[in-house]
Amino acid sequence: MSFVTIQALNGLSYASTLFLMAAGLTLIFGVTRIVNFAHGSFFMLGALFSAHWLVDWFPLWSESAWLYAAAMLLGAACAALTGAAAEFLLLRRLYGAPELYQLVATFGLSLALHDAMRWAFGPDEVFAPRFPGLKGAIALGGEYFPEYQAFTIALGPLVWLGLHLLLTRTAFGTRVRAATQDRGMLSALGINPAPLMLGTVVLGCALAGLGGALQLPREPAHLQMDVNVVVETFVVVVTGGLGSIAGAFLAALLIGLVHAFGISLMPQATLVLVFVTMALVLAVRPQGLLGKALDAGPQEVAHRFHRLPATRTGFLLLSAGFAGVAALAWVAGSYWQSLVSDALILLILGVSLQAMMALGGLVSFGHAAYFALGAYGAALAHTAWGWSLPGALAVGCAAALAVAAALGGVLVRSAGVYLAMLSLALAQVLWAAASQWVALTGGDNGLIGLNLVGDDTRPLFYALLVGLALLSIAVLGRLSRSTLGAALQAVRDAPQRAAASGLPVHWIKYRIYVESATLAGLAGGLFAAHQGAVFPSVASVSMSVDALLVILLGGVHQLWGSAAGAAILVWAAAELGRGFDYWRGALGLLVMVIMVAAPCGLLGLRWATLVRRGRVPVPGAQP
Repeated sequence: MSFVTIQALNGLSYASTLFLMAAGLTLIFGVTRIVNFAHGSFFMLGALFSAHWLVDWFPLWSESAWLYAAAMLLGAACAALTGAAAEFLLLRRLYGAPELYQLVATFGLSLALHDAMRWAFGPDEVFAPRFPGLKGAIALGGEYFPEYQAFTIALGPLVWLGLHLLLTRTAFGTRVRAATQDRGMLSALGINPAPLMLGTVVLGCALAGLGGALQLPREPAHLQMDVNVVVETFVVVVTGGLGSIAGAFLAALLIGLVHAFGISLMPQATLVLVFVTMALVLAVRPQGLLGKALDAGPQEVAHRFHRLPATRTGFLLLSAGFAGVAALAWVAGSYWQSLVSDALILLILGVSLQAMMALGGLVSFGHAAYFALGAYGAALAHTAWGWSLPGALAVGCAAALAVAAALGGVLVRSAGVYLAMLSLALAQVLWAAASQWVALTGGDNGLIGLNLVGDDTRPLFYALLVGLALLSIAVLGRLSRSTLGAALQAVRDAPQRAAASGLPVHWIKYRIYVESATLAGLAGGLFAAHQGAVFPSVASVSMSVDALLVILLGGVHQLWGSAAGAAILVWAAAELGRGFDYWRGALGLLVMVIMVAAPCGLLGLRWATLVRRGRVPVPGAQP
């Protein structure tokens, strides 16, 4: 019994931290409709600022409970001020953007904030002292439970009560609830939304910073805290229901308990259990535990897919120029060969995601799952069975196809952020499996020494990459003109009308999802052959974000958008990384600028200008 009690208390303590994060994220989303992927950065900022205040700047503060608590509040205040700056400089420019653009832009913000904190605080961990007056433990049978963690358990309900009173007993809270339910009506009543949105972002970031500061007596502050907490925070928010504080509280309790008991009973499957819990809740209640239907968020700037050049001759000429550039890169030497090969593989991955997003409106934030299945499938076929490149690629595609066929029917029943989070859950489960199933995948050591492409066959493989990249673009263009493409766009734009017209809506979405996953598996197999090794990072969040960046930088609705986006992303990462330690932050700034200045992608800039001037058909018109 003492074991169950201790683990339950551990779960409740962890749930308090999750709730602080989830409550802030829920508040921000409820009012601004911003899906803030950088929320973990404010958590990390609160922890790092408070830790340095207590350890390096004013160590005497750590000897007093009141001063220690004040240092924690200063960390929360620092996060709040940074959140205000982020709202003024970035977030308010994203209020009219689709959720996917917000996710990617705030991911760029997280990169920039990460490198800014590395520059300001240094790369080392900071070990803060234990909280004065709460250094002991409570005896429970034959076990002991830390007093500080008991304090954090009590803090969670107090924060929930404070937020409840704020939202129900104050004018600010009334306006926040009104904005959550119907922002359009609030604006129509003459209430200026700008101060309200700024205040909500500041409050949400302060809660995140406080959550980070509260971790100091339990763990050191370090530069990986943002990634470690933000994924589970999204799980809590989606499980509880977007926009629901009470739902976030219940979901935090559920996920906290699952996490605590999972670590003790199934340590290698803890992450899997957390995501399975979310998936089960969404399968029963697609809008989360207490989620309600929200007013429609901002939609895409346009739904029309642009096949430029429109003529077959123009496409052939552009393809010939594409192949010519690739040939010049081959002649230029091994550096450019490797760079262009990376871009071509990323292009194929981007096209796989572009097909389901641009035509079907299906948003995936975990497309790296199928990329990883293709990579590991090809690698294992080679290492275990000795298969050559064609057979290995076939196995990789088959692995991605099998998983997509098994799970796609459930996943495509969701939409928007819920589908994005379910796809992220799948990718994280595969990442955990690749990291921990050492006997099969090699764990963090990966599968190395692959000889799918030798020096003598490298030119042929390079030509294969060019051919497959051009073929994938051609097939995407053909799909957009086909009957299936028209059906996909009808299902995307008016699903109820499409169903009433007799279209098999679910089957159409399921088909494009499975086909997209298979192409992503092919890209993963090519990646394994090109690199000669596979590591768990192929299933990471950053790989999924790379796939999104490729199509968003070039243009989701542009036929050659993946080609432009892959070239920009690979070139920028390579050039910025040369002797520049903070290149990820610079890349994050570049991503934010492009998401704000060119939400239709670089290839869509001219077209977006014509839309604003009324010189092209209205968005949503048939091609």
